[in-house]
Amino acid sequence: MPHVRLAPLLLAFGIASAHAAEPLQAQVDAVIRPLMKEQNIAGMAVAVYANGQSHYFSYGVASKAEGNPVGADTLFEIGSLSKTYTATLAALASAEGKLDLDAPAQRYQSALAGTPLGKVRVLAFGAYSADCLPLQFPDPVQSPAQVLAFFRTWAPRAEPYTQRCYSNPSLGLFGDLAARAQHKPFAELMTRQLLPQMGLQHTYLQVPASAQGLYAQGYDALNRPVRVSPGPYADEAYGIKTNARDLLRYVRLNLQPAELAPALRQAVAITQGGYFQVGAMTQGLGWERYPYPVALDTLVDGNSPRLIREPQATRRLVPALPALPAAWYNKTGSTNGFGAYAAFIPSEGKAIVLLANRNYPNEARVRAAYRILSSLGARE
Repeated sequence: MPHVRLAPLLLAFGIASAHAAEPLQAQVDAVIRPLMKEQNIAGMAVAVYANGQSHYFSYGVASKAEGNPVGADTLFEIGSLSKTYTATLAALASAEGKLDLDAPAQRYQSALAGTPLGKVRVLAFGAYSADCLPLQFPDPVQSPAQVLAFFRTWAPRAEPYTQRCYSNPSLGLFGDLAARAQHKPFAELMTRQLLPQMGLQHTYLQVPASAQGLYAQGYDALNRPVRVSPGPYADEAYGIKTNARDLLRYVRLNLQPAELAPALRQAVAITQGGYFQVGAMTQGLGWERYPYPVALDTLVDGNSPRLIREPQATRRLVPALPALPAAWYNKTGSTNGFGAYAAFIPSEGKAIVLLANRNYPNEARVRAAYRILSSLGARE
């Protein structure tokens, strides 16, 4: 589209970029406004990165009761998109020589010694391929002791590395092992090290009192106000709250990591590697990727309930594949009251994030993101 191609030239001559972005506003409006109506979403924040520029678009209200409008600084729960942050934390520990992703889990959690899961390598937990662990912990499992007992008594369902079962317990243990390898609590490593190193000043595990006024209200399937509840491995698996500005920065740093410190740059590459093949999707750590260009139907299927709720045959990639520039990387995330999606294409220099205060179908998120990114044309 002309507004995208002309933007750098306009900036060079000191002309405000807002006018140049107006056609993009119309493109995004044409996708998001009908989506919100169809899915009964109260508020959304959308951010797009293309041709070296960030664009922010806000819709609806953060709270129906208060009527406050959504803005680029409104905080949303991002659910399982948090898993990519956990994966980055673990990958950074690997890059710094503090965590061996190929080591057995029992090296870092001695209580798993002698158990089937204790023998599985750390990386497999980050790729949901250690064994067919469940999507969620059983309801009675709440305390750290109960979590450990759950893992110690786990009866294997498949040979390690042969099935992918999307799992909060699996990814949660991955983050826990990374923290144990560094002898520090996970929350401390995330909030005092990783997030500041990436320049994410408005991204939280626990929203502080000073930012509560920016925290959107989520709405469940019955339009009741709801926010995420604490649970086992909540911080590791689904605990991040952030805004459109910080989330787009995070995704842009995955897209263009050159400005990061060397170890963190290496960590980003580790998360984007390919470790298991699951149909058309290559499983990284946190991120899932597809060769680009990719058909929309392929992305919709790869983010469907089938991939989340059903075991999938997987093939371990040995050696692991490196990060791939010509790829569509993505991750969905949901809590009971929020729905999020992020995607980026390194070879195209494009990225998009969608934040909503309602959990709506992944298919709708993928279709919206695909339509918007496809409207941008090729990178200059």
